[in-house]
Amino acid sequence: MTSALTNALRQAEAVIVGKQRQIQLALACFLAQGHLLIEDVPGVGKTTLAHVLARVLGLDYNRIQFTSDMLPSDILGGSLLQASGQGQSQLQFIKGPVFTNIVLADEINRAPPRSQSALLEAMEEHQVSMEGQTFQLPKPFFVIATQNPREQLGTFALPESQLDRFHMRIRMGYPDEEAERQLLAGGKRRQSINDIEPCLSAESVLALQAEVEEVHVSDALLDYLQQVLKFTRNSQRFEVGLSPRAGLALRSCAQAWAYIHGRDHVLPEDVQQVLPHVVEHRLASVGDLAGEGNSVQAQLSCIAIP
Repeated sequence: MTSALTNALRQAEAVIVGKQRQIQLALACFLAQGHLLIEDVPGVGKTTLAHVLARVLGLDYNRIQFTSDMLPSDILGGSLLQASGQGQSQLQFIKGPVFTNIVLADEINRAPPRSQSALLEAMEEHQVSMEGQTFQLPKPFFVIATQNPREQLGTFALPESQLDRFHMRIRMGYPDEEAERQLLAGGKRRQSINDIEPCLSAESVLALQAEVEEVHVSDALLDYLQQVLKFTRNSQRFEVGLSPRAGLALRSCAQAWAYIHGRDHVLPEDVQQVLPHVVEHRLASVGDLAGEGNSVQAQLSCIAIP
């Protein structure tokens, strides 16, 4: 891991107290060229995490507050009639807030399915198609979506097709007693974010993502990944097994986790560290197996490790 990336992690951990693992998972997801879903109750630092990542990485950042009356054009942009001289006018595409490096889709499940799906092409193809034209999104491009628990009022569940576009899902959780004490005794968190010095740039981030792709994955590790995929597809524990896209996400996130921890090759432990965050939102347990004590991670623990 480069010194700039180490410094970026250090600054982020100084602002988001007691959440080192969540920060590392978010960064691994980003370096794996994926997208991140954060599910938790309001007020535990989901938005702060997105803002801090954008600052330390030196990237452009936009926040989109999803609401029940949001339209796809509020996300992607739209065409407006613009004067072009000599009494003439023509339609011109005005880019929406999705045209940036890091997009925070805040409370994405408060928007209806039509608006949620506006992000699908952007997340998968890194482009926006409008009125017969295709517009490329900036590189790198990273979506961090937050969602409130489904049981809260005014939420629309994300469809499986959209959940599958997220490499990882994490939860922030409440801070431990020591970290919460620091929060309560500290100064303004917003000012500490503004004081962050960018450690990287768009060009250096792209270079890091390319290095992550070169982290070695042995044949034995590929066998292990295939065992995981095969188990979920053949097991009676899950309604539907993992897709090939999920397998690719698991491999790339394991590569990024290994890179963050200073290795040029993936270990089984790297796969295990990211496994629950990559697969839990893609798998649904059948019947009684969905009960407490039968987490997806526990059900996958029986797979042999190479």
